[in-house]
Amino acid sequence: MQVQQNPSIPVSEVYWSLLHKADKKFSKIRELPYYHRNRHEYDAYFYKVFKVYTQLWKFQQENRQKLVEAGLRRSEIGEIASRIAQLYLGQYMRTSEASYLSEAYIFYEAILSREYFKEGMFQDLNLASKQLRFISRFLMVCLLLNRREMVQQLLHQLKALVDDCKRTFQETDFKEWKLVIQEIVRFLKADTAFMNIRPLRYSIVLECHPDSLPPVSTLVVRRSLRLRDAILSSYHHNEVKFSELTLDTFRMLQCLEWEPSGSFYQPNVARNGQNGAPGSGRINYSQDIADPTLPHNPRKAVLYRPSVTHFLAVLATVCEELPSDGVILIYLSASGSGMYVDATSDRLNPSCGQSKGDDSSLHASCLNFGSHGNGGINSIYPSDLVPFTRRPLFLVIDCDSSEAFEAINGVQKGETAAMLLSSSSSYQASDVSSSRQPSGSLFTIFLTAPMQAFCLLLGISGTDIDMDIYNKAEKLLSSSLGDWGSTLAKSDTIDPVWAQVLTDPFLRRLLLRFIFCRAVLSLYAPTFNKKEFIPKCVPCLPASFLPTTAACQTVILQIANIFGASSKFIFSEGLVLPENRQGDTEAVPCS
Repeated sequence: MQVQQNPSIPVSEVYWSLLHKADKKFSKIRELPYYHRNRHEYDAYFYKVFKVYTQLWKFQQENRQKLVEAGLRRSEIGEIASRIAQLYLGQYMRTSEASYLSEAYIFYEAILSREYFKEGMFQDLNLASKQLRFISRFLMVCLLLNRREMVQQLLHQLKALVDDCKRTFQETDFKEWKLVIQEIVRFLKADTAFMNIRPLRYSIVLECHPDSLPPVSTLVVRRSLRLRDAILSSYHHNEVKFSELTLDTFRMLQCLEWEPSGSFYQPNVARNGQNGAPGSGRINYSQDIADPTLPHNPRKAVLYRPSVTHFLAVLATVCEELPSDGVILIYLSASGSGMYVDATSDRLNPSCGQSKGDDSSLHASCLNFGSHGNGGINSIYPSDLVPFTRRPLFLVIDCDSSEAFEAINGVQKGETAAMLLSSSSSYQASDVSSSRQPSGSLFTIFLTAPMQAFCLLLGISGTDIDMDIYNKAEKLLSSSLGDWGSTLAKSDTIDPVWAQVLTDPFLRRLLLRFIFCRAVLSLYAPTFNKKEFIPKCVPCLPASFLPTTAACQTVILQIANIFGASSKFIFSEGLVLPENRQGDTEAVPCS
């Protein structure tokens, strides 16, 4: 990778030639979509661009003094580092490989500590703009890595810089950057330290190791599928977001990745602040050590307010490239429109909402991924997904008209889709004035951070949480979900659609958390016996996992009792707490 230099050519000319070549390739790759139809072609071009920038970076390091004498400025060095970081971040967004994200952080942190853009910043508006963009991109990387202490530091710098720029460049409107600050402040207010008490990513220390998952009954399973790709998208009016990452997709993205520290992870017991609320410090440096033995993350396409045609094009590309043992997760969160026949009609099986495939159901309701009034141009209908049921799909639909998607399984083209469907109404806590929680969708929180969702439902937040009580409840929930997973795996009555994904740790975890969510909302007094507040799964799970069973009710009773909130739920008469199970289990059973 060494640049072959002709002694007769000045160092500066070699550098500027190399820089021009790098800039040209960078411009081209920036125009390519992350979800290119031929991923190998994209990868090949990425490595070409990366190779040129690596050569450029090393060349300026080895010839720094001569280049400075020839007029090289520190800001130009910073621009090279920034573009290398952008390449890493873009490759992470395309491949979901955590190592790229870590490399992006290293380069951005170097730019920050070496202050490449500081010199002359307030004499050059273009230089000030580069510093603002750099901080904004670094903020995104830190959010994705959950480095909250650096997020707060960067936010403080961004606020100060915008104020300084407004005073220095009075003829320039910095309204856009004030909006960026408002976005990140609102995002952090919703995604609190309480919501991140434990990693949203899959930790092989805190949860069942993938190699230890119980085998599924051979009487029902035909094959074992792995989550290979996911498409995540949400569209809500005034939803909490930062840049092009909404709060709900941010949580789901993390939920479908491995905690990078893997076996090196150590719970940070020194992070609690006042009243037991988690503090913002990062004392546990062992979490910064990556575990090289972890499997690859499933690849994810995070689509910000996509057009329907773009969404379908990405889905078609993913389906085309899906391995034979793969399954695609589609997470869609949006408001719905249209009229849908209730699940108690004769077109549907009232026990679980299984559709019989009436064609009118496929067009009766939809998800709105754009402004109203444009007909179906911004709407995703159940019928839009039918052609893609030639491949295994795992649908998570968070929408008030999610029931409409049940109809897909009556007209599938080869594969029955697994579906987790939110309720048609979202319960409003007494201190919430909107149908959507200020901290994000309650259904999505249950799937990504179930213990926090349970607390939010009861009106408990990070400011008044007792961490000893919380940890006791968390251990009990983890143990109970492990028991449920083992029971499901042994079941002879489980539908093959669920059986074939139970060996995938991410999909298994989502399904078990759904069972918990459904049980909690079914037994919670304000939503008890109200179908509009109860989520559904399609196909049905075994009857032994219905909220009315003693097995499910006992778990909810135990957890509620830990918080002293059992009176807020309605249980079957005669249900009592087991004497030998008080939530003190340390390990997570897998079988």
